[in-house]
Amino acid sequence: MLRRGIFTLFLLLTGCASGPQGVDCLGEVTTLYGQPLGQTHGLIFDLVSSFSVSKKDVTVQSGTLKSLDRFRYVPSAVTREGYYAQRLSDKQFRLINPYQDTQITWTCP
Repeated sequence: MLRRGIFTLFLLLTGCASGPQGVDCLGEVTTLYGQPLGQTHGLIFDLVSSFSVSKKDVTVQSGTLKSLDRFRYVPSAVTREGYYAQRLSDKQFRLINPYQDTQITWTCP
């Protein structure tokens, strides 16, 4: 009986400890007008109504993504850093930095 209780406790703790899993995604870096600037990688944590991107020691969180009509408008938010965050699809995410005329569009496997 004690073994069963310990096993159940272990399962509960393991289930509670598991959070969203990050996915390594390829990012295309371009100017706001689409001129290619290179590629990068980022670890995307998709939380459906928000996402975050981590690279090395930096993490940018989108905040809550909103759209008046998800079929007509891209769910978006403004990050604390002042970037424009967009969820383009269930596998594509974008951060736009208007101050440096750049955007990164990550495509996840």
